[in-house]
Amino acid sequence: MLVFGWWGRRRTKDTADFFVAGRRLGPLLYVGTLSALVLGGASTVGGVGLGYKFGLSGMWLVISIGVGVILLSLLFARTISRLKIYTVSQMLSLRYGAKATRASSIIMLLYTLMLVATSTQAYATVFIVVFGMERWLAIALGGVIVVIYSTIGGMWSITLADMAQFLFQTIGIFALMLPFTLSAAGGWSGISERLGAQFTTWDSIGWTMIGTYFITFTLGLLIGQDIWQRVFTARSEGVAKWGGFASGIYVVLYGIAGAVIGMAARAALSGDEIAAKDDVYARIATDLLPAGIGALVLAAAVAAMMSTASGALIAAATVTRVDILPMLASWRAKNDGDASSSAAAHHPEHRGTSEAEELGKDRMWVLIYGIITIILAIALSDVVAALTIAYNILVGGLLVAIVGGLFFKRGNAAGALASMAVGFLVTVGLMVGIGVAAGDWQTGVYANEPIIYGLLAALVSYVVVSLMTPPTPEGVRRAWDERLSLARKKTG
Repeated sequence: MLVFGWWGRRRTKDTADFFVAGRRLGPLLYVGTLSALVLGGASTVGGVGLGYKFGLSGMWLVISIGVGVILLSLLFARTISRLKIYTVSQMLSLRYGAKATRASSIIMLLYTLMLVATSTQAYATVFIVVFGMERWLAIALGGVIVVIYSTIGGMWSITLADMAQFLFQTIGIFALMLPFTLSAAGGWSGISERLGAQFTTWDSIGWTMIGTYFITFTLGLLIGQDIWQRVFTARSEGVAKWGGFASGIYVVLYGIAGAVIGMAARAALSGDEIAAKDDVYARIATDLLPAGIGALVLAAAVAAMMSTASGALIAAATVTRVDILPMLASWRAKNDGDASSSAAAHHPEHRGTSEAEELGKDRMWVLIYGIITIILAIALSDVVAALTIAYNILVGGLLVAIVGGLFFKRGNAAGALASMAVGFLVTVGLMVGIGVAAGDWQTGVYANEPIIYGLLAALVSYVVVSLMTPPTPEGVRRAWDERLSLARKKTG
């Protein structure tokens, strides 16, 4: 990974190279890097564990992620790739003509930082098992590797590292774990005989859980900065659309394979119950596979988690450089009457400084957030709960404004801001209320109702306020349409 980081550094000449790989990724690199990003520890280790616990229906977590990638690619990829932007918040500002929508970047930053911390904790568990390290040292070791290669080369380094990680994942799951575990279990017939019909049905996990996966992961993937940023790296609209579609299909197959591996492991290890489902993956590597192959499979798990961490890390730095710093500069300069120039001075494409200086600032923010997330991963025992809170706020507060901006022409800034505020308040209020009523704050965090009712409230607010207030100014709407049509002509 460190070698790929150094290699990527040689390709990084400016901010566009650092944040979006110069928007030059072809089909192979694009499919590999997008797949590696979305298939993290929850998809790999967690997917196998769900297969062990619930059987074939354990596939739905990863399938919901694949469906999210497919929908994003088919519905949004062409449009957002034409905009030639860096962040989701930029899209909101361009579409609605309201700088107030930049406040969405704060939610996006929280979400990406929690995603990095969660992934860092996840791959550190492998180091703890393999090397017998202390928890803090394992987190620091893995975190430092990711921070180094992400900092020195940005998106180019991450893309090259992701390709290696994509190959590790593909070989580990499809070429090694799947055939070895199936053989150990006596094939599909052996699984059916030992486990029974409950484990071979597609819905035994329950409709409630299946719905939760699609609400949380499918909808979240449509608007996540880390996902959009990979779309921005595609060299053409066709690569973004059809490469993303291919990646989504790969993710679905990955989910099915992971569930079957978990099932086969349960059949092969019958009589040796594994209490924690997240331990199943490591047990397969140590108990069912030959030593050398088991090592490659563990490497595949680490690769999956590192790719998610590095993608979220550079997303956090991008949001800070493109959205948050200019927003803060504008606020500070309001009293001086020079907000526009002050904000421009903090924008990463500002040409008042050299490319080398701008790259230095880009790298500095990746490094800063890398250190922060390592400390978070060490200090917090329940980062998953924090990530879930950020995820709920992200979907409940931003989804309607983003999707509405792409499809509902009558939507305006007032409607977008109303949906963001109402969706945020309803989502947070229900999380708190459910937690208080249950006497356990985690009950509110993991409940489905906050996202569902938050989305409904945001949708109603968006449509009603947009229809009751003047439409988006003609100049803003024309600039948006011209930007899309100009990009279409260039690519055509």
